[in-house]
Amino acid sequence: MMFKVPGPPQGKARARTFYNPNINKMSSITPEKTVLYENLIKQCYLASHMADKRYMDNEPLEMEITAIYDIPMSVSNKRRDRMLKSFEYPTKKPDIDNIAKVVCDALNGVAYKDDKQIVSLKLAKRYGSLPMVVIDINEIKEQID
Repeated sequence: MMFKVPGPPQGKARARTFYNPNINKMSSITPEKTVLYENLIKQCYLASHMADKRYMDNEPLEMEITAIYDIPMSVSNKRRDRMLKSFEYPTKKPDIDNIAKVVCDALNGVAYKDDKQIVSLKLAKRYGSLPMVVIDINEIKEQID
């Protein structure tokens, strides 16, 4: 079952760790931009038809994440066509593993009980006419030989 998150792909930013003199120990804060993007992912999931299907019984899952980047306005029509046909790929930030991390963490307790259930993960970056992240989650059914 698939759903889409509109807008440019974003990765999970590192938490900021600092010494907090009020409590006399180290503290960590997740950057606000990451929190907002995780909330957007949750809302897109809940608004989709997938919200009816949740995986809360520790079943193994496979996930496919495709990050679709907008084509820069400055490229020629020939190059734009090559990008749309996937002859050219976006080799730019955010890193694909950070995109996976923000998606998997955002859906914890929402689409599935815990992201440890994800046993297969396929990631891709592409160019497209509209920037978005496409997420597909499916239960892995036991195969009988």
